[in-house]
Amino acid sequence: MDSERDPVRVVIVDDDQLVRMALRLVIDAEPDLTVVAEAADGNAAITVVDEQRPDVVLMDVRMPGLDGLDATRELLTRPTPPRVLMLTTFDSDDLVLGALRAGALGFVLKDTPPQRILDAVRAVADGSPVLSPAATARVIAAATGPQSSHARDSTRRAARQRLSTLTERERETARAIADGLGNPEIARKLHISVATVKAHTGSLFAKLAVQNRVQIALLVRDAEE
Repeated sequence: MDSERDPVRVVIVDDDQLVRMALRLVIDAEPDLTVVAEAADGNAAITVVDEQRPDVVLMDVRMPGLDGLDATRELLTRPTPPRVLMLTTFDSDDLVLGALRAGALGFVLKDTPPQRILDAVRAVADGSPVLSPAATARVIAAATGPQSSHARDSTRRAARQRLSTLTERERETARAIADGLGNPEIARKLHISVATVKAHTGSLFAKLAVQNRVQIALLVRDAEE
C-alpha cells in the first residue's frame, strides 16, 4: 500500500471486548491502518459507521440484537458504504454465503493468524474480495452441492430474471467475473479495453443492485445451477 496515502480507517464490531481489544492492538500497530471506533452489536455499529465513515468494517457475524449479516445489509444501503470484512469463530455454509450475499467483501475466521487478518483488511480496503481457504472451499461446495428441486428452481429463476436486464456484453463480463478473472484478463478475453470493462462492471453493479464482484459471481452461479 502506498505509504503516502492516509491510513485505512477501520471500525471493529464484536460483542467480545477482549476480541475488540486484541484486534485494535494488532491493527493500530500498523502505520497504514487505524481503528477509529468500536461497537459491541449491529445497532451500535450502524451508529458509529454513520459518525466515523470508515473505509473498512471488521464485522462479527453472531451478536445479540442486530447480527452482523443484518447490520451489513443496512450499512450497504448507504450512498458511500464501507467495505465489510466478516470475522467470526463460526465456519458454516449458511454463514459464509449469507455474508457474501449480504454484500460483505470478505470472510475470515477469528483463528486466522494476525498478519493474514491485516492483509485481509488491506485487500478489502482496496476492493479485493478475501476468503479464508476454509471459507472458499465451503462456498464452492455450497455452490455446486445438492439442493431440493424446488429450492434450486426458485433460486435459478430469480437469478436469471435479474440477469435478463443485462446487455450481451454485460453478460459476458459477468460470466468472466464469475470465472475469477480480473479486469485486464477480461479485457483480453473480450477484446475490449480495461476502461470498457470497468464501465460494464459499473453497469452490473447498478442493474443488479450489488455492491461487489463476489455478489455478481454468486448470481451468475445461481443462474447456471
